[in-house]
Amino acid sequence: MGRSLPWGVLGAAAGLGPVLGWFTRLTQEGVGTALAVFLLRVAAVGLALGLAFLLDDPARDTTAVVPIRRVVRSGVRLVLVAPLAASSWAAALLLVPERIRPPAGDLTLEAAALVVLALSGAACAVRFSDTPRPGVAVAGTLLTCTLLATLLPTSGALFVQADAASWAVAHQRWAALLTLALLAGAALQSEPVRKHRLRLEDTHRSAARAAHR
Repeated sequence: MGRSLPWGVLGAAAGLGPVLGWFTRLTQEGVGTALAVFLLRVAAVGLALGLAFLLDDPARDTTAVVPIRRVVRSGVRLVLVAPLAASSWAAALLLVPERIRPPAGDLTLEAAALVVLALSGAACAVRFSDTPRPGVAVAGTLLTCTLLATLLPTSGALFVQADAASWAVAHQRWAALLTLALLAGAALQSEPVRKHRLRLEDTHRSAARAAHR
């Protein structure tokens, strides 16, 4: 299963965060917390865009009929990639000088919400379509929604500055978004009834062939 993962895309996405964190060290004389927040958000979006490709599988027509449930197949892929993603984000945070580092917990909440949205989007594409590589469409949708989110009015803003009075309220919205994305992602792991029937029919045909031999 590990060989079927899009390691090139995932590696590039994971490498972006540490590079941006390191950049703040190179310019720490003139950089402030506001720029650090911006760069970390770019890193979070980049990581999420990379993980949008996690469920891409050129051999999906073959793996779709194996007796292993989708939730298990997706879970294995996630377990294989999770250490890389977590290390990337941790490095991005730690490379930002402490004096200008924004609240790590709140930025991690934003990153987690974006990542889960990407994974839920990929799960949705796999659940309701037959395309073996939904990553491009999912990543494009996520990027578009993220850009649109930056245009939200102050009363409903998600992306606010660290010194803004609405910082805490904005992160309550992020927490709600993460919860909804988790619930949606979990619901999308169920197998379509039609595919259940196809698998049962394939199993019966195989049993019948074996009995005739």
